[in-house]
Amino acid sequence: MRIPKRTIAQRFHVRLVGSLLILIGLLIVSNKFLRLDFNALIQNFDQFLALLKDMMHPDWKSAPFVVQPMMETIQMALIGTTVGTLLAIPAAVIAARNVITNKWITGAVRIVFNIVRTLPDLLLAALFVAIVGIGPYAGVLTLTIFSFGMITKLFYECIETIDNGPLEAILTTGGKRSAMVVFAVLPQVYSRFVSYILYTFEINVRASTVLGYLGAGGIGQQLQTSLSEFRYDQTAVIILAILVVVLAIDGVSNFARERLQ
Repeated sequence: MRIPKRTIAQRFHVRLVGSLLILIGLLIVSNKFLRLDFNALIQNFDQFLALLKDMMHPDWKSAPFVVQPMMETIQMALIGTTVGTLLAIPAAVIAARNVITNKWITGAVRIVFNIVRTLPDLLLAALFVAIVGIGPYAGVLTLTIFSFGMITKLFYECIETIDNGPLEAILTTGGKRSAMVVFAVLPQVYSRFVSYILYTFEINVRASTVLGYLGAGGIGQQLQTSLSEFRYDQTAVIILAILVVVLAIDGVSNFARERLQ
């Protein structure tokens, strides 16, 4: 048995080395344009230590006041994720090229979805705060649009990876496309759909914290208040509350994913 000879590119790992050199070059050029000063981080590190020292003594008396805003944050993420998912499922079916074979339709739909995903969540929050005012309603609308754009892309990419045999079998036997979606598409992607929804819910809990800075409700508003008043002891309590909630959601999500596999 003759061992096949390796080419020069294979022996010297030309592709790997070339990719690393290109990456290093891009990092150097990016750092040159951005003018990042790492010395400033080292010189001002004592300020971070001072802030961390203040946060090492949480004000546990303020803990009861964190519960209601935290529940509001979870509720915002839950409603936004649910509504966004309900809108994303039919949209993803239309965008999937193995379900809708007309490239003009799928292309036009995907352009719309790309525009939706291009809009930053902070911009959406600012717009909805201006429209409906300060409060959780603006946060729910923002998370709904954000979830719709994200889940739609994940869904239609997932649908396009399924086995097309059952789809063709239903169509060749005279079945409608609606029946094809219900009996051939959804059963193949159900478990991954649930996984994507739970993942989006986790992201929305974290995102709703940031949205509070713009008045979109939730724990973010209380976090902004504590930082603006330099009450880092209260900030520590808020951060710990967010950490507990995120860990709980992550645990539930992992359990659900394992049960669906």
